[in-house]
Amino acid sequence: METVKISAADVKKLREATGAGMMDCKKALVEAEGNFDKAIDVLRKKGQKIAAKRADRESTEGVAVTRINEENTTGVAIVLACETDFVGKNDSFVALAGQFADIALNYNSKEEFLAADFGGMTVAEKLVEQTGVIGEKLDITAFEKIEAAYVGSYTHIGKIAAIVGLTNAVDKADVLTKDLAMQIASMGATTLSYKDFDPAFVAAETEARIAVIEKDNIELGRLGKTLKNVPQYISMAQLSEDVLAKAEEAAKAELKAEGKPEQIWDRILPGKMERFISDNTTLDQEQCLLDQVFIKDEKKNVARIR
Repeated sequence: METVKISAADVKKLREATGAGMMDCKKALVEAEGNFDKAIDVLRKKGQKIAAKRADRESTEGVAVTRINEENTTGVAIVLACETDFVGKNDSFVALAGQFADIALNYNSKEEFLAADFGGMTVAEKLVEQTGVIGEKLDITAFEKIEAAYVGSYTHIGKIAAIVGLTNAVDKADVLTKDLAMQIASMGATTLSYKDFDPAFVAAETEARIAVIEKDNIELGRLGKTLKNVPQYISMAQLSEDVLAKAEEAAKAELKAEGKPEQIWDRILPGKMERFISDNTTLDQEQCLLDQVFIKDEKKNVARIR
């Protein structure tokens, strides 16, 4: 029986098409008796077997990638995940993530994206194939897409990505969207404004935070250290007109007790009220984008950067 000769050029061609190692490509071509399409199928089946074995593995490493269309009206962010940081930093893995992001920009959901064409196979099939090539479970663990008058993005060392859309394409929108995306990537806002919070969540969070601070204060008191301030509230959602009016009256009473002349109270009260609001809106400052301190200018919150 005559053995099919496999040339180095054939192996190189298959490797370029699949990303598989040289020896794997040669073995696949031998098994497929030199048939290029059958060799691809051999590699794909190998990937399916490895993927099945690694199905219960955790894909906690990887790379985050964004893509924005030429008009800056559509943006997508995806995470191509793998098992180890070593693979996540590999140039070919990062390049693959970029190819996926190029495709993802044209689809509106993760499901549509996974079913999209990738060189004659679906994206989902490519993930399986590359699982076989790399030897680690690969997965798309995040897919986010937005459309707006102007879309911008920011990616931090390939690990954290954020995309931002503006309702109106304002002057220097490219700078503003990058600043906002950088803020989100750095500070991890979960919502836009305190107005988005559910009252039950705020109430439960208030109780929990006060309990933690009171517990910490017991230990601080035992050590003779300064106690932490125990806030009455944690969100602007709780600071009604009545609450703010009472806080102002308490501030005036404090000024009176300190012997401050009443004619200068108007100059002091705004600072005291600002401090009261700051002390009692910690939840907003942590989770609400517009209420966070702007990372590029600590004198402003995000709502005031324009």
